Amino acid sequence: MLTTLNTSYTDTRAADLAWALGREPLPALATLDLELDDARLQLRLLGASHQVLLDEERGTCSETVACIAGSSTPLPLGVAKRVGDWEYEFAARVEVLPPGVFAGRAQELLALVSDHPHGLAGVFPGSPHAFTAMLAQRCEGQVHWRTWHAYPQDGQLVATRTRVGARRSAPARAA
Repeated sequence: MLTTLNTSYTDTRAADLAWALGREPLPALATLDLELDDARLQLRLLGASHQVLLDEERGTCSETVACIAGSSTPLPLGVAKRVGDWEYEFAARVEVLPPGVFAGRAQELLALVSDHPHGLAGVFPGSPHAFTAMLAQRCEGQVHWRTWHAYPQDGQLVATRTRVGARRSAPARAA
């Protein structure tokens, strides 16, 4: 699903993004509710990037990547945590692309996400390449999502990927 976000472009640069786990739902400009087997997932586009809410029989999980006033947790390159009965893994990277390459990559990502039944993308007013996009799936009992945050003025594309699933048992030792 592709939408135009009726708000000013809040994120000014990739360095302004922060990461938080466990925050309450923030006001959203657009949402997509998904049922992925026994998991309910809500993809949320915020005025300041994204939030994902996961509700499953094992509990709930909330991930926020946004410009968060007063946050002291910058966007990490990677996080691995145990959250209740889940394993949570998060990774982020920032790509810096020349203008022509950036525009092409932006168009590819928007086409991929907007045509996908588990995708949500929002374009900010003022630039067709200023967007936040999200894509979710369930694979082998785990929920995965990817996001992209585009900053055309700097040629920066922030890509994140998250995996949430049941804790894996330690392999049995041979006697």
